[in-house]
Amino acid sequence: MARLKIRTEKDPILRKISRPVEEINTRILTLLDDMAETMRRAEGVGLAAVQVGVLRRVVVIETEPGQLIELINPVIVASSGMQRTREGCLSLPGKCGITERPMQVTVEATGRDGKRFRISGTGLLAKAFCHEIDHLDGILYPDVAKKMLTPAEIKNGSEDEDAS
Repeated sequence: MARLKIRTEKDPILRKISRPVEEINTRILTLLDDMAETMRRAEGVGLAAVQVGVLRRVVVIETEPGQLIELINPVIVASSGMQRTREGCLSLPGKCGITERPMQVTVEATGRDGKRFRISGTGLLAKAFCHEIDHLDGILYPDVAKKMLTPAEIKNGSEDEDAS
């Protein structure tokens, strides 16, 4: 496995729309493995392929240690409720904002085995689903943030929750 370079907000690739994965091959499987390692080393909870410079609809999420979720061609199929929390991003280091995201989200995706599946999550996992799937459409969380926090507000733990 390799640690990949995480692209930051000035990189125009982050604003591009990712293409669907047509075939799950060794390149996609290696990408999933490398993304998981990169996300963990960066101490994040989610990573989209575009964040490592690959315009494919691939996401990894791990909100609970040891419970890696791999999503290929993910689509949000249901959402409900609302949570107002802090949100951050590995591609926007040192920044944080307050977003309103659904409290519960159901996603349909393909797994590394090529089979379609549905997965639901609440709280942080629901937020991570939304955040990472937004990345696949060229959307960064400041685009949907209700408020971006100042460095002092970030340091003082102003508002809620943690960063994704």
